[in-house]
Amino acid sequence: EAVLAAAPIVYPLTLPMCSPISDGASAAVICNAAGLRKLAVSPGRAIRILASVLQTSSERDACDYDRHVTRLAAARAYAAAGVDPTDVDVAEVHDATAMGEIIEIEALGLVPPGEGGIAAERGETVLGGRLPVNPSGGLESRGHPIGATGLAQIYELVGQLRGEADARQVDGARVAIAQNGGGVVGVEEAVVAVTILGR
Repeated sequence: EAVLAAAPIVYPLTLPMCSPISDGASAAVICNAAGLRKLAVSPGRAIRILASVLQTSSERDACDYDRHVTRLAAARAYAAAGVDPTDVDVAEVHDATAMGEIIEIEALGLVPPGEGGIAAERGETVLGGRLPVNPSGGLESRGHPIGATGLAQIYELVGQLRGEADARQVDGARVAIAQNGGGVVGVEEAVVAVTILGR
């Protein structure tokens, strides 16, 4: 009730349904097996990048869902990783607004088109559900430091795959997917990155 009664941004979104934007930066260490040995990283802590795809948008009709930029990026990422949506154990998606999670889990193929909201209402996307989405709290919870948002998602998923996410831990997570987007072209993001990680 408090969220729905909060100050409106644009109908139907209220202030708590939209992420705050802030400054930020991030960095990650990515290396091959030799680099892991040199850094003395134990094999159990190493997480593999199964796929990382960057997809640019194009003008499309709003009803041409098959050409949604995230859908195109996800198809390429799943093919490169040799997995499909049913293999994914945990996801971090760009939810700059509350609707973002619903749109992106559908576009990633994690739920059928039109069923993102239904899946959320049934508790499928919460911690302990069939497919936890944004166990970090997502952008609405942690904020949206533009330069660091995508890597914050990767950081969360690496912790999940290592079993180091404490109270947010998804039991038995072996495959994780991150989706992040930015800009606008027509009816969607101008560019989307989809990254699939595995143990």
